[in-house]
Amino acid sequence: MNLFADIRALVISSIDTLVADGRLPGGLDTAPVTVEPPRDKAHGDMATNAAMVLAKPARMKPRDIAEALAGLLAEDPRIDRAEVAGPGFLNLTLSPDIWAGVVTTVLTEPGFGRSTLGAGRRVLVEYVSANPTGPLHVGHTRGAVFGDALASLLDYAGWDVTREYYINDGGAQVDVLARSVYNRYLEAHDLTVDWPEGTYPGDYLIEVGEALKAKVGDRFVDQGEEVWLDEVREFATDAMMDLIRADLKKLGVEMDSFYSEKSLYGTGKIEAAIDDLKAKGLIYEGTLEPPKGKLPEDWEAREQTLFRSTAHGDDVDRPVQKSDGSWTYFAPDIAYHYDKVQRGFDALIDVFGADHGGYVKRMKAAVSALSEGRVPLDIKLTQLVKLYQNGEPFKMSKRAGTFVTLSDVVEQVGPDVTRFVMLTRKNDAPLDFDFAKAVEQSKDNPVFYVQYAHARIRSVLRKAEEQGIALTDTPVLTDPAELKVAKTLAEWPRLVEIAARTNEPHRIAFYLYELASDFHALWNRGNDDPSLRFLQEGNDSASAGKIALPRAVSIVISAGLGILGVTPAEEMR
Repeated sequence: MNLFADIRALVISSIDTLVADGRLPGGLDTAPVTVEPPRDKAHGDMATNAAMVLAKPARMKPRDIAEALAGLLAEDPRIDRAEVAGPGFLNLTLSPDIWAGVVTTVLTEPGFGRSTLGAGRRVLVEYVSANPTGPLHVGHTRGAVFGDALASLLDYAGWDVTREYYINDGGAQVDVLARSVYNRYLEAHDLTVDWPEGTYPGDYLIEVGEALKAKVGDRFVDQGEEVWLDEVREFATDAMMDLIRADLKKLGVEMDSFYSEKSLYGTGKIEAAIDDLKAKGLIYEGTLEPPKGKLPEDWEAREQTLFRSTAHGDDVDRPVQKSDGSWTYFAPDIAYHYDKVQRGFDALIDVFGADHGGYVKRMKAAVSALSEGRVPLDIKLTQLVKLYQNGEPFKMSKRAGTFVTLSDVVEQVGPDVTRFVMLTRKNDAPLDFDFAKAVEQSKDNPVFYVQYAHARIRSVLRKAEEQGIALTDTPVLTDPAELKVAKTLAEWPRLVEIAARTNEPHRIAFYLYELASDFHALWNRGNDDPSLRFLQEGNDSASAGKIALPRAVSIVISAGLGILGVTPAEEMR
């Protein structure tokens, strides 16, 4: 049940009736017609823009269309009032019994709020994809939470979702990792080493160096890179990926697949992707324009192999092969996304850190070219996270050397709080994460406020069970506070579809906070008015009717938290 979709269907049907009666011209596009909550709840339960968007193509005054629609809509038993406002806005007030029906639907319809929007189409969500050079830091944490919640949201909305991690193990950074592990290996043999700038001196590599010693003994001591680099690189990368998998598990993130960048090299996959673009006339030999602003001292005009990305919306064409024949960093990314397209996904989503903003247009251009426009790519950037403890900047991790790790965050507040807080801002907005506030038990803490609502409801249901109260799916809604909760419940299916269409899981967190607020307001009203309490002393029948509403709230909160990857609280400690 999606009440907003049902009323929109009624509006469209009424438009069709006006067309059939000759009161509106035929051929009108009704796709822009919406039905949504009014900005001011005092204006009714729903509002439609139908008259406003149809006025110009119909060559009529919007108010005339609105008045004609209002007359038809008012005939439907679900509509209590249809009122025209201003130049042609149409506000709808639904019959009171509709809201009781919403609660009953939540209680009786399995998966209330789930959508068929995705229609089983396949989507690949790539997220985290951190360099395998150390433990995940707090920035990766936000990307991991966002990507995982987005994947769950799309699954809830009817998509066939695959979660994937791209292992950046083909670049120079893994050579630096290998040299850093080799240093720890030498230290495990009680040798003194130098740490050149750019290496990874974090304590997390001590165990890796010792493990390498246990595996190869002293075979690599006093040996040149040509002897040990390849083997140590593979050993170190595997060790880091084990660490990263363990970090993700602490956060409750499980990938469906891990894709190695290294697998693209020497296998013909990069060449195949470039050949595909070449066959489409999108690869050429040319010289790029000099960068804008002050030129770097080492810049020189030189011929390179370029991808004509401007033909697919990019600002400039991009090099894929250097003048010396080696591939640019962009080439394996093209090949990786070519592989995604070849695997038959209907849509692709990449979750990148804020520092990848310059990569968005070129990557979208590549996918557009490779798929001939068939496969959309949405790239979501997650902005920086600033950590605080009681308003003061959080100190860096000694173990990591230079940054706060995912493990640091989870150990401080737990995975549930970490995940919810990371979704309390839109992904492209900076996030302040204060550890003290994250565990504060107050209305200002959305994690606590939502969990507290669920825990309160569970407490009521336990008491009802102890008293032997038989539950009913027919609610008793008499007070405006009760109706407000029911109306917020009715928005859940609509909210899910909006969040899924825009790839914005933070909307789920915002909605849950609103629902929890409405519930707590009703709870507090019961403190002053005994008739609003869920358990009516000495009247089991009345209690059953009152309990139906909070039962419905707990179902929706549980579903929403499930999308966010947060476990609903049974009780608050």
